Amino acid sequence: MEKEENILGYEKIGKLLRKFAIPSIIALVVNSLYNIVDQIFIGWGVGYLGNGATNVVFPLTMICLAFALMFGDGTSAYLSLKLGENKKDEAKKGVANGILSSIIVAIILCALTLIFLPQLLNLFGCTDNLRELALGYGFVIAIGLPFMMIGTTLNSIIRADGNPKYAMSSMVIGAILNIILDPIFIFVFHWGVEGAAFATIISQFVTFLMNVIYIKKFKTIKLSKQDFKLKLKIVSKVSMLGISSFITQMSIVLVMTFENNLLGKYGAESEFGAEIPITVLGIVMKISQILNSIIIGIAAGAQPILGYNYGAEKYDRVKQTLKRVLGISVIISTVAFILFQTIPDKLIAIFGSEDGIYVEFACLAFRTYLMLCICNGIQIPAGIFFQAIGKGIKSAIISLSRQIIFLIPAMVVLGYLFGIHGILFAGPFADGLAFIIASTLLIIEVKKLKKAEKIKREKPLLETPTPNVSTQKPIIITLSREYGSGGRYLGRLLANKLGINLYDKEFITKMAEETGLSEEYVENNEQKRDVLANLNNEYYYGLSNSDELFIKESEMIKDVASKESCVIVGRCADFILKDNNNVLKIFVYSDMQDKINRATKYYGMNEENAEKEINRIDKLRANHYKYYTGNTWKDFSNYDICINSDALGIEKSADFIANIIKEKINNK
Repeated sequence: MEKEENILGYEKIGKLLRKFAIPSIIALVVNSLYNIVDQIFIGWGVGYLGNGATNVVFPLTMICLAFALMFGDGTSAYLSLKLGENKKDEAKKGVANGILSSIIVAIILCALTLIFLPQLLNLFGCTDNLRELALGYGFVIAIGLPFMMIGTTLNSIIRADGNPKYAMSSMVIGAILNIILDPIFIFVFHWGVEGAAFATIISQFVTFLMNVIYIKKFKTIKLSKQDFKLKLKIVSKVSMLGISSFITQMSIVLVMTFENNLLGKYGAESEFGAEIPITVLGIVMKISQILNSIIIGIAAGAQPILGYNYGAEKYDRVKQTLKRVLGISVIISTVAFILFQTIPDKLIAIFGSEDGIYVEFACLAFRTYLMLCICNGIQIPAGIFFQAIGKGIKSAIISLSRQIIFLIPAMVVLGYLFGIHGILFAGPFADGLAFIIASTLLIIEVKKLKKAEKIKREKPLLETPTPNVSTQKPIIITLSREYGSGGRYLGRLLANKLGINLYDKEFITKMAEETGLSEEYVENNEQKRDVLANLNNEYYYGLSNSDELFIKESEMIKDVASKESCVIVGRCADFILKDNNNVLKIFVYSDMQDKINRATKYYGMNEENAEKEINRIDKLRANHYKYYTGNTWKDFSNYDICINSDALGIEKSADFIANIIKEKINNK
């Protein structure tokens, strides 16, 4: 009855939301305000052209951030994985190679930026009037890029080392220093945009220095000079672990590139000119990000509540939480909508005092581009809701649909048809379509929740527990299997014949209890590597992902294997326990037609699509296995016994393996 004792299952929804959501909201809002404060000082000290210049340089920073997060998040995942495997030497090499990779790429990007800055600025939509300011700002920022990249990479590693407070402190100190230096350099020294850039790189250097000092204070590992030898195999592994962070950041660069170029092109053809639209829309998007940060914080805080109660089949609490989150989010987005529609001139005035045409376009941009910002109150929570209950693909479609699927094509098409006004209308167009998709999927899912509530008591008991009887000599059997091969059933028969426990879905239940995620989410992500779902995790600021599940599950597998003889199904257990000398590794496969027959008969799969679905699931399992072990899933040299389950039949295959195991035990 462990689930009943979990606070997520019985505490008042409002109290839980306050507990989990407030810290998340604070972190996200502070990060958003950090960027806006820079824009405010530049706006008052330099003018709107200064803000326009920073907007066309910003994609360069995002590219460097993409690499920094790839190495940082990848290294932190590698560190956690290797520590989970009790391989500190490999963990040290991974951390050292992650840091080295970040240093090398940072220096290369810094050099390329300094050499090709004018060409890069052209790519990102720089106009003639912005060029001088953008070059001045960009050259200074380029000098500080290595500090920013290495500091960011180290920040992720420090969090993985178990010291998130230190990581947060180094970032906050840098942010506060930047806010202090901005007005000094801009208003006192009159350095203009270069002053803002110097304030930024000095702050980044302080964060970098604090994080470098921490290297000698690592709690989980101790780095030595020998660890800092570049090994391409480790670098490749680290990079793949962080690739979703890289893709997410680069997608933002893609959107900004299209947006700046289209605004410059069609703005030049309008009475507003090219620079005003580039400047204003950058500010508008940063202000709207505060709204999004609050909503994301609320929904992210609700994620463990939704996930736990969905897994516990407490669908009423799921619906109550969802209703509360949507209600609060819609209220916030409605307040924002009212502000954007009624006082846009007051909002833009925060960023400096400009002439009438600038304010005119700002009012137009707020009122048009954010016309349907109310939809964010539904679309953003919907994406996190589906993530929490295990519908990763639906979540990814919702979360990425606005930016990638709808916004860029809408800007291109509507800009061509209606000029600068078309670019602004692309915002509500994308918001509206994303809202329709999110609302439709939510309505369908809520109906499913209602049906599930009615039939949950009729849910059949699919598996009966086996008696906990140990063999004379402990032995662990790991069983990997193709989908539809009958491997799971074979494993249960084998466990019964040997009088030992089988561990399969028991891991799912325990994982759900410990993480607060739904059982469905755990089941759908623990043994399947899906790129789209992983990318979606990063879109929502790195919510629980497959790496965290693998680490926790590895600990459970090792714990079980240290205590008793058992059969463990799947989950890379053969690799996790490869150093144990009492492990027998089995792989179960079958002919495709036999797998199709079994899948249609026992799993209710459609016969026409069965082969395609079987291949899809096996591919996900193979990707998962390759990702975490570096080995090929169907390489029979990884296993001690590989058996076609339909050559002898499931029953006789189980007898055959059981006899081998008993003989092995007796001969010890």
